[in-house]
Amino acid sequence: MGSFSIWHWLIVLVIVVLVFGTKKLKNIGADLGGAVKGFKDGIKDGGASVDPVNPAQVTAQKTSDANTVDVEAKTKS
Repeated sequence: MGSFSIWHWLIVLVIVVLVFGTKKLKNIGADLGGAVKGFKDGIKDGGASVDPVNPAQVTAQKTSDANTVDVEAKTKS
């Protein structure tokens, strides 16, 4: 009773296809794949660059944005 046979999984698959339809499942799969690809690209681009001379040393890249506020730069009056 602990594991399901292939027939149990086939019945579950048929019910899911009947409830959601193949077009909606295809769209969900495409959206999920796009999200995973975007996540991987974000991780790869990251916020750090590796020094080609010394790969163990990682430095953070700073981006300047007009809306970014540096908390350490403000002092209380």
